[in-house]
Amino acid sequence: MDRPLLPLRSALVFLLAALSGAAAGALSWLAGESVPRGVLACLAVTGLSIPFFDRLIASGDTAPACEKAHDHG
Repeated sequence: MDRPLLPLRSALVFLLAALSGAAAGALSWLAGESVPRGVLACLAVTGLSIPFFDRLIASGDTAPACEKAHDHG
């Protein structure tokens, strides 16, 4: 098995989403909310940040329009 389980981009998106969710849950708990509310905040932020980071980190296949214009000479 030569290929990784997840591509690097997907692993980075999931890692950033997990870190964002953990930070939101910890901040919610430190603000005085109960543990179940902190867990709900963690899950909500994780779920919402996956599409955000997916769009933020563009795939390598798409090049900006200015780079395409410079390639034509």
